[in-house]
Amino acid sequence: MIHVENLTKYYHDFCAVDQISFDIPKGEIVGLLGPNGAGKTTTLRMLTGFLQPTDGSVKVKDLELEKRLIDIKKMLGYLPESAPLYHDMLVYDYLNYIADIRSVAKAGKLSRIRELGDLCAINEVMHKPIAELSKGYKQRVGLAHAMMDDPEILVLDEPTSGLDPNQIAEIRKIIRRIGKEKTIILSTHILSEAEATCDRVVIINQGRIVADGSTESLQASFGQQRLVHLTLENADSDAVRKSFGELDTIGAIDVSTDTPGRLRVKLNPAGGEDIRPQIYRLVKSTDWVLLDFHQESQTLETIFRQLTKEA
Repeated sequence: MIHVENLTKYYHDFCAVDQISFDIPKGEIVGLLGPNGAGKTTTLRMLTGFLQPTDGSVKVKDLELEKRLIDIKKMLGYLPESAPLYHDMLVYDYLNYIADIRSVAKAGKLSRIRELGDLCAINEVMHKPIAELSKGYKQRVGLAHAMMDDPEILVLDEPTSGLDPNQIAEIRKIIRRIGKEKTIILSTHILSEAEATCDRVVIINQGRIVADGSTESLQASFGQQRLVHLTLENADSDAVRKSFGELDTIGAIDVSTDTPGRLRVKLNPAGGEDIRPQIYRLVKSTDWVLLDFHQESQTLETIFRQLTKEA
């Protein structure tokens, strides 16, 4: 559905997006994930034709963005981070105005506004001025705006930015419902949002793609070297370092005092294999008391930190 190849954007001497390439099939919800300033918004603006790339190409359904910009824009619904609303208008009047701009047929205009009112849960504020709405409701009105002419592709830039937890949950629910029928690209730096909403995440750091895949595939790829944590009693720190240091499968060893008489031990595997059986056998052969023994779970958050720590 969408093909991006070597997309690059320079602002004078600063490279905001550096030769990124990816494909998005029809019906997928893709999260563009990265720290602030990573290049997410710039990427979305180029995908939607609001910014011209310095280099590279974008194709939507085999149409080149540079040559068929108007045709491609007709397939897109775009919600920037701050929804571009007219605050002095009533919600209904605003959506009616957008329907006219988007050339929605007059016969089906009222039913389309009602449909979007149900989908975006804004029926109760239809006759309120937009200026009086909470940010959560403004985002929903912006989402209704973006979907007015039933686009095939929906592009959302930080759709839950600044919302409270209840509002975030509502927006997520709406996006999941829409995603059953449409291709959705959303940018975010909120990891829980990406995990809860997206089928796939593309992690960008300093303008480059550093990871691309489903949450499960990323956890599998980056989970080969998981830290193992132990809490030991009746153990001497020097003896612990010496004993674990003799195992070839263990790389870095970190030992610290938890409370008097207890040690916290963090072990980093030297390779990709599971080191827990060897650790258990070693501890069992001593008189150390094992109070806690667990392997660090490789969440999207830990993967994100690993990949973006330079930023």
